[in-house]
Amino acid sequence: MSARRRRRTSRWYHDPFVRWTSGFFIFEAMTTDRPGAPLPKAYRPSEVEGPIYARWLAADVFAPDGTGSTADPALPPFTIIQPPPNVTGSLHLGHAQRTAVEDLMIRHARMRGHPTLFLPGLDHASIAAQFVLDGILAKEGESRQTLGRERYLERMRAFSDSTKPVMLAQQRRVGASADWGRLRYTMDEVSARAVRVAFERLYRDGLAYRTEALVNWCPGCLTSVSDLEVVSTPETGTLWSIRYHLIDEATGRPDPDETITVATTRPETLLGDTGVAVHPDDERYRALLGRRARIPFVERDVPIITDDVVDRTFGTGAVKITPAHDVDDNATGKRHGLPASTVLADDATVANTGTEFDGLDRYEARRRIVAALTERGDLAGERSNEMIVGRCQRSNDVLEPRLKTQWFIRTGPLAAEALDATRSGRTRILPQRFEKTWEHWLTNIRDWNVSRQLWWGHRIPAWYCPDGHVTVSSDEAGPTACEACGRPSAALTQDPDIFDTWFSSGLWPFSTLGWPEDTPDYRTFYPTSVMETGYDIIFFWVARMMMLGLHLTGREPFHTIYLSGLIRDPEGQKMSKTKGNVVDPLGVIDETGADALRFAVIHGTAAGQDQRFGRAKLENARNFANKLWNATRFVVGARPATIPANAERRLPTPDDLGPTERWMLSRVGATTAAVDAALADFAFGEVTRLLYDAIWNEFCDWGLELAKVRLADETLSTGAREATWWVLVETLDSYLRLLHPVMPFVTEWLWAAIPHRASDPELLIVARWPAPIARDAAIESEVEALLELIRGLRNARAEAGVEPATLLPTEVVVPESLGPTFESLRPAIERLGRARPLERRLTREALGDGRPPAEGDLTIIAGGIEAIAHRAPAADATSPDDRGLDRARLERELAQAREWLVAARARLSNEAFVRNAPPAVVEGARAREAELADQVARLEDRLGP
Repeated sequence: MSARRRRRTSRWYHDPFVRWTSGFFIFEAMTTDRPGAPLPKAYRPSEVEGPIYARWLAADVFAPDGTGSTADPALPPFTIIQPPPNVTGSLHLGHAQRTAVEDLMIRHARMRGHPTLFLPGLDHASIAAQFVLDGILAKEGESRQTLGRERYLERMRAFSDSTKPVMLAQQRRVGASADWGRLRYTMDEVSARAVRVAFERLYRDGLAYRTEALVNWCPGCLTSVSDLEVVSTPETGTLWSIRYHLIDEATGRPDPDETITVATTRPETLLGDTGVAVHPDDERYRALLGRRARIPFVERDVPIITDDVVDRTFGTGAVKITPAHDVDDNATGKRHGLPASTVLADDATVANTGTEFDGLDRYEARRRIVAALTERGDLAGERSNEMIVGRCQRSNDVLEPRLKTQWFIRTGPLAAEALDATRSGRTRILPQRFEKTWEHWLTNIRDWNVSRQLWWGHRIPAWYCPDGHVTVSSDEAGPTACEACGRPSAALTQDPDIFDTWFSSGLWPFSTLGWPEDTPDYRTFYPTSVMETGYDIIFFWVARMMMLGLHLTGREPFHTIYLSGLIRDPEGQKMSKTKGNVVDPLGVIDETGADALRFAVIHGTAAGQDQRFGRAKLENARNFANKLWNATRFVVGARPATIPANAERRLPTPDDLGPTERWMLSRVGATTAAVDAALADFAFGEVTRLLYDAIWNEFCDWGLELAKVRLADETLSTGAREATWWVLVETLDSYLRLLHPVMPFVTEWLWAAIPHRASDPELLIVARWPAPIARDAAIESEVEALLELIRGLRNARAEAGVEPATLLPTEVVVPESLGPTFESLRPAIERLGRARPLERRLTREALGDGRPPAEGDLTIIAGGIEAIAHRAPAADATSPDDRGLDRARLERELAQAREWLVAARARLSNEAFVRNAPPAVVEGARAREAELADQVARLEDRLGP
């Protein structure tokens, strides 16, 4: 371990928060049972998760260069830079879901031997943090204004220092295997330098500029916000029709009888009108072109102009033009050379109009203006109007377009580079359908306003001299003089604004690794591998990371963009505190454990798709963890006495393997291959489905049951029974490894309880991913056929109401090819199917000595196998309806088999499938069609006409 690494780790473990959190866990870890000790009967996540996380921390396995790492330096690194959550108090369910998905990818790459970096971080979140702190200050009778900039920033730093430990502890409880020694914060020194250098470079490259422009202004937050932070909200408003009097050109006075009626949803902004516009083809107003109208209250005369932007069908077809307070009006005003009069202050009160409305809130001014217009007789009418209102994402205030002098980033050239990266395939977007959205937005992108009129954040490194010159410097101390005229630094004034939070976040994939310095981490781990985040911030953040990364580093910041969906409640509603349907992830973990939460938020999901989350998913996940726990307890407790407790794990020789063991190993191989394919496709929901089916429905429901029979069969040799147990261990080991990225805590604990090979590490987290195992298709088919027989026997007994303990003499016809496997599994079929004695017949005609089934007998047709289970009336009373019940069951089975046969034939008739599917898949489909056709024929024959 390098000295640098030792120092970094030492600082981490002496952090007070870490002592408080992981010190307790480390103490717990030292008091827990070691590998090989009996597993408790009940699985209690709260007794497992803390000690396990402490073992991981103590072993230093999270870092790619940690002392416990087993990474192969010859393999390419795998890097995920965590999307930094805001330091505003606590994490929500969406954070837990994203942590689970990111950690899944990280743990998988780590087990495959890649040097793996999961770099954690936190975002200072200018507006969001300000919104929270301002609420706290208001309860204390304070505000930003009463504190002043420096005292306010001190308070903000104290606030964020108090929330950081809480949020980091929550991530650990979810199981994030992040390299905490490399923890980054968007306001730390490295990030601050990266922000200054990035902005100066953009400025020198002509991509950062300062100008007056119309921006989205939030009167609640008292800052501009980007277009992406505008929440377009459908609302029912009012459309007012107002008469503007035309000017009599002879007298220069408004004509009391000649008017033009304009339609507006914001009467208060008429105080800033500098024009009236109509459509050039609107015959209603052709005679008024070139004339002037007087704006009431401000008594301003404005021209009547024509512009194609006017919608003739909206309102009266005439619109007021307010260039300083409307986006479309601003563009229209520029085209026609109209002045722009600002009539609203930062707090949305009317200002600088010289009217009685100055100082009034915009809505109070609206009410009084409408009343005054009514009194003057100039309100022509009003009606309700469905409209879209822009609201602030944070404060929910209605935004006001305002003219402000701001810094902007010229995005056109940057967007072109980002588009080239995705079009060329150097970076791919998952799911692929978002590429069209990506293309549309980047093709129509507007310049980015990066100025924010806040105090909390990175201050813009621009200084102004009295002569109006601008100096941009990345030097932490600022420039020594004006670069244009040489005035000393004492005469310069720094821009009071800070950067949009997304600017520092846009540098995140490389600033976290030390950029702009050429650090070892930057050289090793950049570009990163995957950027996982929600699809709702693809433009807020992902596009900006791509644009800035490509321009500033010359390389795309990540190779894959994985967009997760949103988590909704069981009814599909978006979660919100207002609706009361928010789920606290810590409360879930307290109740069901972190593994259950992780499995629930991944299971059944797909990239870019929202998911419904509810108690049913959690209970299913918890039951799955319990099932795995109990299965492991059985395997550990079923060790034959002939195998020493500390024996090294081994795989028996092929000669010792029977059909049961070969089937289990082959199914592990099939599952491993399927999971590998799903992981390669980022199909994480499919990964959980595959593992759930393999572990619960195959290993637990069948593998363990078959093995129990063999382990208890004293007629078998010691070597055969030992082989069964070692295959159970081998199978369980593989499934624990495959499941570990999804459910790390329970798998780590259980893995410690089973035998290992000498080459295995002490911890599963750094053990190797299972290697592919060659499948035995023949044995899978044979064992599955016999399992289908057992299912058929069970179903027939259940529908006939046979008591579970009752053994039924059974005759069975098994194809000759299944003979050896049938004989090997005969004891299991007898026990699991409650079929004893079990007599094998060579032909169907030999069943029941060739006679039709007797009253109460049960007929079973399962694939190529046919059986009759005899019910003795004396031993098990039957009713007259028994034969009818058995026939009804067979008729249902026939209907289902026919349905499956139709589907199988439809698949084979699809030329595209036959042409494009792998040959093995096509052959399997043909074999399945033949099997179903045979089953249908035999059911029809058994039922008769």
